[in-house]
Amino acid sequence: MNYKNPYEKLSGKLNNRKLVNAGFSEKTYDTGTVKLNFVVGPDNGPSLLLIPAQIGIWESYKKVLLPLSKFFQVYAIDVRGHGKSSWTPGHYSWKIIGEDIKIFIENVIKQKVIISGNSSGGIIALWCAANIPEYVSGIILEDAPIFSAEMPRFKERDKFVYNGLKHLVDQIGNIPDRDLANYFKDMEVPASDKRIKKIPNWFVIWLSRKIKEFQNKYPDSPVEIGFPDSLRLLIKSLSMFDPDFARAFVDGRFYDGIDHAEAFEKTKCPVLLIQADWKRYENYGLIGAFDDDDAHHAISLAPQIIYKKVSANHVIHTFKPKEYIKLLSEFREIVSDNSICNGE
Repeated sequence: MNYKNPYEKLSGKLNNRKLVNAGFSEKTYDTGTVKLNFVVGPDNGPSLLLIPAQIGIWESYKKVLLPLSKFFQVYAIDVRGHGKSSWTPGHYSWKIIGEDIKIFIENVIKQKVIISGNSSGGIIALWCAANIPEYVSGIILEDAPIFSAEMPRFKERDKFVYNGLKHLVDQIGNIPDRDLANYFKDMEVPASDKRIKKIPNWFVIWLSRKIKEFQNKYPDSPVEIGFPDSLRLLIKSLSMFDPDFARAFVDGRFYDGIDHAEAFEKTKCPVLLIQADWKRYENYGLIGAFDDDDAHHAISLAPQIIYKKVSANHVIHTFKPKEYIKLLSEFREIVSDNSICNGE
């Protein structure tokens, strides 16, 4: 595999008037290996680094950037393989992404930082807390797949998310001839063990036509169609996502660099563990990021964990932004008190 992100050339261009007026800018940092696209806000407090979920881009934090910037200096990043950052097919793992974040903190943020990661972004935050504690003052694990995204459990027991990634790779993993609408083709969402919701074929056909019309009209732009915001952003993010990132989870390359239990044992900084809604079905396993047993296991390994449940979709900062902002504001004070106690 040898291909590049067609949208990398668009990096560093913030087209959001509200964010620009509030002091945000979009920039690129070249590590020497990859170019990392990010936005940064005004210096109104301690540094906060936001790491989106797999497929997600920094724009997923749009609802919370301005409120958070009132008491943090906010950084939101596109990790490699996403958004306007470099694609590196064949080179994706927890360790590789973690090293990117280490270099980014060293050379861009240049001070200790609170890291909030959603989903896979949360596992990256955990990697940082365990491996570069000198740079991390606290971490927020926003519905991160703790323990559930480890082999063999991820593939054999709680296989719903694994199968979703395999579906992505099978449907849109071949970049030259892919149709992004096929991501939704034959997609199944279990409502129970016996009842399954399916995306209707007419929608896939209609969406395919809409996407192709946009791509023909704007061949050098990420796909943006005037849908409700969550669907609009999902399609845009998919168009800017290297499918080999997901393929690395499917074929096993990605797991190098972290054992979740060992990482929790090594983590000494404050940890906010936020759990969204989850279910478990016999035929699918876990529908969600982690269950209550996983939460209790994490707390047994890292007793400093602050555990919060929020009744929300997996991307809490999008679906319950006010609760997310409140939790981060409270966590900021805990981290500050911890820093004072440690003489920092």
